[in-house]
Amino acid sequence: MLYLNDEHIRAIGLDWGELVDSMETAVRIMDSGDYAQPLKPYLRYRNPRNRIIAMPAYAGGPMQAAGIKWIASFPGNLDAGLPRAHSVTLLNKADTGVPYAMLNTPLPSAARTAAVSGLMIRHYLKARGAGHLLRLGIIGFGPVGRLHYDMCCRLYGDRLDRVSVYDIRGSRPGMDSPELAGTAPELRKLTMHAGSWQELYDESDLVITCTVSSERYIDRPPASGTLLLDVSLRDFKASAISGVKAVIVDDWLEVCRENTDIELLHKEHGLEQAGTRSIADVVCRGALADFPQEEPVLFCPMGMAVFDIAVAHHMVMRAEALGIGIRLP
Repeated sequence: MLYLNDEHIRAIGLDWGELVDSMETAVRIMDSGDYAQPLKPYLRYRNPRNRIIAMPAYAGGPMQAAGIKWIASFPGNLDAGLPRAHSVTLLNKADTGVPYAMLNTPLPSAARTAAVSGLMIRHYLKARGAGHLLRLGIIGFGPVGRLHYDMCCRLYGDRLDRVSVYDIRGSRPGMDSPELAGTAPELRKLTMHAGSWQELYDESDLVITCTVSSERYIDRPPASGTLLLDVSLRDFKASAISGVKAVIVDDWLEVCRENTDIELLHKEHGLEQAGTRSIADVVCRGALADFPQEEPVLFCPMGMAVFDIAVAHHMVMRAEALGIGIRLP
């Protein structure tokens, strides 16, 4: 069995183009039906804010990998100087079930989240036309926010008209972090640090929420044509997004639970699965082109186990090509 720890994964590096391509391949595999993904269970005990989630899946097609991600999310860890999330992923051979790789996956897990956002941006820009420029705003600049920033700058730097970030912890959090070491210096110099989320929200047409907020705070509707990537899933009050017609989910059954913004819209405004489109509709059938250019787009990704298996598969392939990792007997 190949074992990859955090040091190995950082040595492999994050090639955002390849990771987004991997997410697109995974979406197409899912759309073909050659996959399996049970509804993930949540393990809770003592403090209800904490959870450990089992995410098993099989991805067929060119991947032919099965496995499970076991991820713990403890928001209070941040106050103790610890990462909020910890996870490991185990991969099995699809034909025999033999375990062949184990990964320490906090970084791949967060990278998967950013890569899925990158895939949505790819198809949003395709639907909006080659000349469309974006004013990017990121609310929450922890590890997930920084990876989104790096991904956007590397893949879509030439499509960014301006960049602004806001974090409740201060004006320039994390700008010197290792995740941003290779981000284009010219874009880092042009990045503005908003004084409030309201300032950022009003001046951006690509808004990415990457917070661990315990209360919803965004109380105003998006501007015309805005792309909202609701990564943290619990930032919007229902009144702010109840009028959005272009609602995209990764999986309705997964995301319409656990107090997400989608579940809130379902309970308070009657949103049903038929009133949404899936990421497969966007990638495989160009669903964003069905909406007027001025219609805001809301994407709520609960996180698909198939995507985690795809990222782990990608990391293992890269590790074997580079000779990175530890072989366990």
